[in-house]
Amino acid sequence: MQSTSSFFVPLASIGHASATRQRRVNQLKGRQSETQALADVRALIGAAPQDGHPRDLLIEHLHLLNDHHGALFERHLVALAFEMRLPVAEVVEVASFYHHFDILRDDEVAPALTVRVCNSISCAMAGGKALHQCLQGQLGDGVRVVPAPCMGRCEQAPAALVGQQAVVQATPQTIQHAVQEALERFEKYTKNRPLDLVYEAQAAIEYVAFDAYCAQGGYALAAAVVNGEESAEAVLAALERAHLRGLGGAGFPTARKWRTMLAHPAPKMLAVNLDEGEPGTFKDRYYLERDPHRFLEGMLIAAQVTGTQACYIYLRDEYPELRALLTREIEALQDNPPCPLPHIVLRRGAGAYICGEGSAMLESLEGKRGEPRLRPPHLADKGLFGLPTLVQNFETLYWIRDILDKGADWFEHLGVHGYGGLHSYSVSGRVRLPGMKLAPAGISVRELIDQHCGGMADGHELYAYLPGGASGGILPASLAHLPMDFDSLQAYGCFMGSAAVIVLSQHDRARDAALNALEFFAHESCGQCTPCRVGTVRAAALMQAPVWDTAALDDLTEVLSEGSICGLGQAAPHPIRCVQRYFSHEIGGAL
Repeated sequence: MQSTSSFFVPLASIGHASATRQRRVNQLKGRQSETQALADVRALIGAAPQDGHPRDLLIEHLHLLNDHHGALFERHLVALAFEMRLPVAEVVEVASFYHHFDILRDDEVAPALTVRVCNSISCAMAGGKALHQCLQGQLGDGVRVVPAPCMGRCEQAPAALVGQQAVVQATPQTIQHAVQEALERFEKYTKNRPLDLVYEAQAAIEYVAFDAYCAQGGYALAAAVVNGEESAEAVLAALERAHLRGLGGAGFPTARKWRTMLAHPAPKMLAVNLDEGEPGTFKDRYYLERDPHRFLEGMLIAAQVTGTQACYIYLRDEYPELRALLTREIEALQDNPPCPLPHIVLRRGAGAYICGEGSAMLESLEGKRGEPRLRPPHLADKGLFGLPTLVQNFETLYWIRDILDKGADWFEHLGVHGYGGLHSYSVSGRVRLPGMKLAPAGISVRELIDQHCGGMADGHELYAYLPGGASGGILPASLAHLPMDFDSLQAYGCFMGSAAVIVLSQHDRARDAALNALEFFAHESCGQCTPCRVGTVRAAALMQAPVWDTAALDDLTEVLSEGSICGLGQAAPHPIRCVQRYFSHEIGGAL
């Protein structure tokens, strides 16, 4: 694997980005809305209700403008601020936070199309950097090619997004073809409505739609819970016996979290995290594109048991085809409800890994910058819109129906080596058959590779592996026997997290994977706290030296882990420390 600096954020750019944003705000202060710009905005977001547009729709409205016009022009930002009764500075601050929004001056020209090429670890191993370089200047005037962080298609690396269309196992030829199709589509529709509504979902996989799901007994369990035929206590007891834990990475016991919500008065919120941005992770996408209603039924059961009145689903913007699919299936559910439904809202992320953190996700759902909140208060006490909120990962809800249908013992007894349950391992890298592998909790990476991935790829031998994506650390092949579960890897300086397993061979270097991870963290830091904002950038710079300055890196990792507000900065030291501990021969010294 080649070392990549595509994500590297020069130290000087930290202040430069802030200064640029402030200069833009200063230039727009006091500027009056133009008649045509107001007409453009109103044509997309609709007439304002009597009490004005809801504040939490700001990001959704920015998407409409960005999709329709190819960028966010200053005149439209000023008009949007006027229409939403917000300060221009606030609109610019939000728009400039997210990677998928492009702010342009009124005299600039928007790109005809943007192609994003993934350069995170798995795609870098599959030639993502070379693909990005090859495409430069080759796709025609007005087509912009940019590197981008993980797109959740690691088993199909290298991946790219051509406008609103995913291209997997991408080559210059397949991307050129996708670009040509996209440009022809734009000409046909003359950009007279948001691009994500112009064409149907691109997913080639057949999925279980609403009617088929109901014909198979779907939603009968949710209806029984909502109608009181199945008690909330029975549901909670089953989840406790199954030892179901949050499957987004934290691993908090699900039943305990639900019981905490019961103690709070209504109104209460349920926020579903579908923003799996951890490099190497794609399990949520895998399940959603095949069986969306199994997740939706679990969500309805969770809402009923915990007494929540509204469900907000936060879906990452890198899954445009799944946004179309989920929109269609939620509408089918609402058109023919099997039981009284809570209020269901699907919201679109805008390219920010930090919004996978629970409180940052809530900030984004409220139409704000996705910056993590200081705690306390905890989200169960004061979450979305200031109300008690249950934050739950997609996959956790996906398993609810099976556990209740088949029994807690079915789930708990599926583990091995003394561990209980199943895990959805997202496996990518140097294996013969990468993909989503449903395997027993407690399985070792050696067993996972041999029993579920067809062994290592031809010409490759296991050298190292990342058990939990970029933030989970890196372990050598000599520890390939360790059971992989929530608590089993902590003694070795790693954690499983969302079970994103990236496999390296003798042709790769652990230090390159670690550098890629740190450049990713530097790129994705929200910038709110200094330890993370500066520490990730400085660490990435130090890691590019042939011989690492371990003393300086030790100081940085301590500041990152102890001083960062959220898990991004706190977990960033894991790959550094693992390289120092297990791969000192690669960096010219020992810890």
